[in-house]
Amino acid sequence: MSSGPGPSRWDRVWPVLPYLFILLPAGASLLQHWRLDTLALTLFAVGWHGLMVTTGWVRRPAVAIVYFGVLLAAIGALVSIDSLFTVAGPAAFIQAFAVLPRWWAYAGVMATAGVLVSMRPDPGRSPGQLLYSFLVAALVASAIGFVVQTISDQNESRKVMIAQLQETSAKLAALAEENADLQAQLLTRAREAGVLDERQRMAREIHDTIAQGLTAIVTQIEAAEEELDDVAAARVRLDTVRTLARDNLKEARRSVRALRPAPLAGSQLPAAVQDVADTWTRAGGVPASLSVTGDARPLHPEVEATLLRVAQEALANVAKHASAGRVALTLSYMEDVVVLDVRDDGAGFTPSGEASGFGLISMRQRVTRLAGDFQIESAPGEGTGLSATIPAIPAE
Repeated sequence: MSSGPGPSRWDRVWPVLPYLFILLPAGASLLQHWRLDTLALTLFAVGWHGLMVTTGWVRRPAVAIVYFGVLLAAIGALVSIDSLFTVAGPAAFIQAFAVLPRWWAYAGVMATAGVLVSMRPDPGRSPGQLLYSFLVAALVASAIGFVVQTISDQNESRKVMIAQLQETSAKLAALAEENADLQAQLLTRAREAGVLDERQRMAREIHDTIAQGLTAIVTQIEAAEEELDDVAAARVRLDTVRTLARDNLKEARRSVRALRPAPLAGSQLPAAVQDVADTWTRAGGVPASLSVTGDARPLHPEVEATLLRVAQEALANVAKHASAGRVALTLSYMEDVVVLDVRDDGAGFTPSGEASGFGLISMRQRVTRLAGDFQIESAPGEGTGLSATIPAIPAE
């Protein structure tokens, strides 16, 4: 914890001045004329000042007035003994402005000027000379007091400013510590979110690739069992199973490495979607056609991978649930977005408020993760239509 501002140079100087302005003329006076009363008054004035300043009582307004009155009386008595003590006047002027309240300080200056003029041992002066001396002393003392008061005010302002700066610095340090704690919390949450996002990505990849491939393999094996009497047809089924197994093994490896889907590895999105549609047609026997509108162009890998996965999942849902006779896929390239529509003439269903089933949820998550829009249109007996709209982010 930082301490407040220390005493200024002025705070260290003004308490010392009375010692100098009283002891120096006292020494000179005693060397010229040894007098016990001069020594006693000098020791009293110095002791009184030291007591009041050292104890800090002089900081109280009422005590400060008493202190100044007693000190001024002692100085007046010394001036009456020897005019050398007139040099103690400036010290009294400074003390008035250093310890007395503002308006009391000017009263102290006037009193000091009056004491110095009236107590000085010079009986030959006329009243006019005394008045003139008093006015000059008061003017000089006021000028000195103004300078002293200005210095004191600046000193107080500096103390306040330093205190405010220290307080602000402490607040900034506290804010910096709080920000460091918040940053640590944000980093922790970001790591947790990254782990969760990676788990969801792996779940989608496994569902969209391995799970679909295994489902297709099971379907082909079941069909082959029904065609055991037809060796040629069974062999075709087994060849399809072998191809599906190899493809899904490749997809599993690519998912683990977070690479692009295999159909996109060496071709653009329209060709990759066409390849998926052709493979699905051969496996299920239901025709799936693709039409492309607009100028096809390379897009960001995430955009192309998302649309391809949506096409794969939509076709998988048709195979499992729709009992459709045909499927139509449309890939539309527009200025700002690219849209994939998948429509079938199957059994249809009644969509709920949010898509149910992991396949539909996975498609929606993929699309919305890229700030896209995913819509489902279906009704019992009227087929199903899926639409995925994603910003057409160009390829790097």
